[in-house]
Amino acid sequence: MMRTRPLKVALLGCGVVGSEVARIMTTHADDLAARIGAPVELAGVAVRRTGKEREGIDPALVTTDATALVKRGDIDVVVEVIGGIEPARTLITTAFEHGASVVSANKALLAQDGAALHAAAGEHGKDLYYEAAVAGAIPLIRPLRESLAGDKVNRVLGIVNGTTNFILDKMDSTGAGYQEALDEATALGYAEADPTADVEGFDAAAKAAILAGIAFHTRVRLDDVYREGMAEVTAADFRSAKEMGCTIKLLAICERSKDGSSVTARVHPAMIPLTHPLASVRGAYNAVFVESDAAGQLMFYGPGAGGSPTASAVLGDLVAVCRNRLNGATGPGESAYADLTVSPMGDVVTRYHISLDVADKPGVLAQVATVFAEHGVSIDTVRQQGKDGEASLVVVTHRASDASLTGTVEALRKLDTVRGVASIMRVEGE
Repeated sequence: MMRTRPLKVALLGCGVVGSEVARIMTTHADDLAARIGAPVELAGVAVRRTGKEREGIDPALVTTDATALVKRGDIDVVVEVIGGIEPARTLITTAFEHGASVVSANKALLAQDGAALHAAAGEHGKDLYYEAAVAGAIPLIRPLRESLAGDKVNRVLGIVNGTTNFILDKMDSTGAGYQEALDEATALGYAEADPTADVEGFDAAAKAAILAGIAFHTRVRLDDVYREGMAEVTAADFRSAKEMGCTIKLLAICERSKDGSSVTARVHPAMIPLTHPLASVRGAYNAVFVESDAAGQLMFYGPGAGGSPTASAVLGDLVAVCRNRLNGATGPGESAYADLTVSPMGDVVTRYHISLDVADKPGVLAQVATVFAEHGVSIDTVRQQGKDGEASLVVVTHRASDASLTGTVEALRKLDTVRGVASIMRVEGE
């Protein structure tokens, strides 16, 4: 039997995502009510400035006083899609204090202060859901937090930023340079006017922190995530990747150590074999590859950004939180019982592709090989091309730690025969 009194929802933010959330709440009101067991009512919308016409939203619901809205006391669920750290953090904790559960899409805040927000939700017996914070419409947090709760996740490897994937895919498919591909992404609306958060990996790093925390039941903060942007990736790197049967993606990688005592989280460009499922993810799409003991290998794929896809994830959380509200229950909170050590990047072991500019004369290869051997880095393959006294030397290693590779490169730079290190790229997904 359906309850007639509606559950009241406060919406913080009415931009691309917020306006879609409001639209779906209105146009799908009957379906949402049937799925929840009670109608949901948009009780207020907080925005920065009033006066703008917002299609489908009663102007009487619009306010610039977000604090007063979340303090009303009759709000059941607050949906936060304003982003940033403040005032979002204060508004969310205030919502808990005044009896509301929260649905958020705020990856930056959750990566930085997720533990404190979970603690505040737990203190007041309220829900904190955030499926939309990681990969848009792709159901990912709930499968990790609930469907795989009885399994042991060992690795999460993913493309979690559509802008960077569009740029790298364009470079791969057309041979375009980085700036040319970025300009096209901007013209098509995939990249912001200031693309720094995307191309420098900040967006993906926040998502990696959230995913690692859930997957490994360990608190992982944004500061724990190694981050490397993609502005230095060149058309030459893609040519080298193709020669190896690979492509290049900006990856978020979260993995458990072999002995199970520690985890790492990192974001950086990497070569992956064309045979790996992530290699075929094109355009602005996202995909996340999960490896666990019992389930084996799973891949989640779909649109990772945009108003409608992100709103879909928000509404999914809203339905779950409203159901919990009706049942007088809460869903899963933070699970950080494992409390594993978060290891630094220097401990990460992977393969490397190193391109060197060297003098084209006898003995160079032997000198380079000696440096690798002295630092305990085993070479898999070497390719050398020379012309007019200059040459390029491409070395692909077996698995080595980041720390040992760093020492190797520092020593290579000191050789008189090495003119420069053109590029260093990790090789993942094997």
